[in-house]
Amino acid sequence: MASVGINQIKVGVTIGLDSAPYVVVGVEHVKPGKGGAFARTKLKNLKNGLVIERTFRSDDKIEEAFIEEKSLTYSYHSGDFFHFIDTETYEDIAIERDKIHDSEKFLKDNIEVTAFYYKGELVTVSLPNFVVYTITHTEPGIKGDTAKSGTKPATLESGAVVQVPLFIDVGTKIKVDTRTGEYIERSA
Repeated sequence: MASVGINQIKVGVTIGLDSAPYVVVGVEHVKPGKGGAFARTKLKNLKNGLVIERTFRSDDKIEEAFIEEKSLTYSYHSGDFFHFIDTETYEDIAIERDKIHDSEKFLKDNIEVTAFYYKGELVTVSLPNFVVYTITHTEPGIKGDTAKSGTKPATLESGAVVQVPLFIDVGTKIKVDTRTGEYIERSA
């Protein structure tokens, strides 16, 4: 396995710790006046989504984790399994609910996702950061409502509920940040 020096640790780099893949989500390089340099990091476990803090010294051996990415298209779900089609081989891939994490509520037909594999094992599935959805249910807007006057809950075609401005009605297409579940803007 290739090892990574602390000066190569940057946001987005994947490393292997305790036989699990982690991605660096935050890093601070420190060069004190006395003693050796070190890197204070925040690492997100790709298997379970937990974030940990870890400090690496300049003499620590850090294993680089090679993550294979595959593009998949969501097809349907059945019980605890979500079925995807591999866009290269057209093979049906069934993925357990626990590998999807919180992305489940934002899955809609034919959405393209990225599957991450570590040592041949699927570790997680990631949706695009921004996706356009159609509102299927919300309370009607009232004439004169503006974007500044408040929000209301709205149900998306995927079944997720997000807060939207009061002027949004059923049938409106909106852009949603799938990482936070926040309304971004109306979409054409």
